[in-house]
Order: sequence, then structure tokens, then C-alpha cells
Amino acid sequence: MEKQENIDINKKGFFKKIWYSITKLERYPELAVEGVPKAIIYLLKLVAIIAIVSCIGSLYQLNIVIKNGANYISSNFPDFSYKDGILEVQSEETLTYENENFGKIIVDTKAEDEQQMNNYTNEITDLGEGVVILRDKIIIKSQAVTGTVTYTYSDLLGNMGITEFQKQDVINFVNSSQIINLYLSVFIMMFVYIFIIYLLNILTYVIFVSIFGCIANLITKLRMRYAAIFNMSVYAVTLSTILYIAYIAVNIFINFEIKYFEPMYITVATIYLLASIFMIKADLIKRQNEVIKIEKVQKIEREHAREKNPDEKEKPVEKPEDKKEEKKEKEEKEKDKNSETEPEGENA
Repeated sequence: MEKQENIDINKKGFFKKIWYSITKLERYPELAVEGVPKAIIYLLKLVAIIAIVSCIGSLYQLNIVIKNGANYISSNFPDFSYKDGILEVQSEETLTYENENFGKIIVDTKAEDEQQMNNYTNEITDLGEGVVILRDKIIIKSQAVTGTVTYTYSDLLGNMGITEFQKQDVINFVNSSQIINLYLSVFIMMFVYIFIIYLLNILTYVIFVSIFGCIANLITKLRMRYAAIFNMSVYAVTLSTILYIAYIAVNIFINFEIKYFEPMYITVATIYLLASIFMIKADLIKRQNEVIKIEKVQKIEREHAREKNPDEKEKPVEKPEDKKEEKKEKEEKEKDKNSETEPEGENA
């Protein structure tokens, strides 16, 4: 069974590594010796899953906002037009809306003061989610993403070849299949941004957890290299990352917040890493004790043998070198005998 597990560990895939990282702490040393590059690739795949789930959640909420917004625009929103990256809304005052799925929506295409734009951004950031629609860009804050995401209309719509439209064009566009191209464009831009943000965050967590691993390494006197501790830290954050992915997925449908999630993330990962290190130490001590027990049993057996045969001397352990030497001596003696008998045969 152990041999089969060793074969499996050598050809494990990404999802099997996830399983080992969560349920088989005793396999951490085997995961660690694969090297830093494979650990980084594993981490990149984890981050990619988070980014995909976050993007899907944001697009799902964005779709609800767009559908509801289209209905509202059709009946209540003032006329507007877009041309060459600039959006113009026919309203002299700031428009504010509350949406249960996407938070606060602020529309102000007249704002040119940078301070005013920052105030809008800070407002939705404090609320946890929302959208700011400005003259040349849109700012989105979602609970699934740390910080805000900003898109310029020229980048967002230019990739789809959209250079101008009016109110009725938007309503027609939302109700057509062409909106899929918009979602795809938004998904790609969001994925790149979210992927980089989460990669930096989780890499920071891994380094932080590895510091505790170094402390445990000193305490246990295992003398592991930092590269091995870093690799083990990457796999140790697996459960925390899976829980975070689940948290993001649930937030797509149910809006709630877990306070102190970041300390919990680091704590769970640290417990996994320390547990694996102390398991390695315990296994090493166990093996040393087994060797000591074997030596004690052999010593007792030799003593019993001497008690039964007090006149019998303890036979020295015969080494392979001794056998070779003895064989060589015999061959030389036989040669000497042959050389002595040969002259007698000639005289005869």
C-alpha cells in the first residue's frame, strides 16, 4: 500500500495535490522536495481559480445591475449619449441610486475635479460595494475584490468597436446577444487585475507563514532549507484558499461579511505548516527509537548466548573484505604447491 502511495505521489495532478495538502500532512515533505518552481505553479493555479470565481461573481452581479438598469433607464433615466470615449448625461446634478445587488450607484458626468472623483470612490469603498459612472470612466467596488477596479470607456468599448451610442441604443444592446461580447471583454480585464492582486496577497501570506515555519525549524532542529519550508507553506495555505473561494462564491448570492478573515486565513495555514513540521520531527524520533530498540535486542541476545556457552568466544563479524582476502591467500598457496611439483615431473 505504501509503495502504491509513493507511485501516486510522483505522478499526482493539481487536484490530487489539493487533496494531499488538506488531508495528508505526512506527505508535505514529498511535496516540498518537488522544488520551488512546481510549488509556484501550484500557487498560480490556486490564484487563477480565485480570480475566475471572483470574475464570475462580479459579472453575475453586473448582469443583474445592467438588466435592472436597462428597465430603469427606459422609463426614469435622463437622455445620454456616448462618443469617442466621453459619456454625456443630460442632468445638471449628481444622480444616486441604491441597488440591493450591487450597492450604491453614482452618476456624475460633469465632474472634472479630481478631489470630487476621489470622494465618490471613497464613498463606495466605505460602503463595501458600488459603482461610480464618470465622464470618461467607470469605477467598480465589489466585496469579492480588494480595492476598486477602474475601466475607461475607450478601453472597455473600443475593443468591441463601439465608438458612439445613445439611450435607445443601450436599451436595444442590453436586450440583444451582443452584450455577451461586453461581458467577455470585462471578464478578461477583470481577470488580469484580480489575478495580480490575489497573487501578491497570497504570496505575502505564504512568506508570512513560512516565517513561523522557520521558527519551528529552529525549535525542532530539523535543519531544513528555507526553500523546503517555503514550498510547504505554499501547500499549507490550500485549505485557507479553498475556504476563501467558497466565501467569494457564497457572496455572489448572499451578501455577508466575515470579520477578521485575514487573521483566520493565516492562522489556519500556520497550523497546517507547524503540524507538518512537528510530524516530521515525531517521525524522525520514532525511527531513532526503533534503531535503539533493535540494538538493545541484539545486545540482549548476545548476552544470553554467552550465558548458555560461557566457554564459547564471541565470533567476530565476518566482513566481505575478509572473505576476499582469505580466498586470495588460498589461491596463492595453490600456486606455490603447483610450482613445487612441476620440477619433479620434469626430472622424472
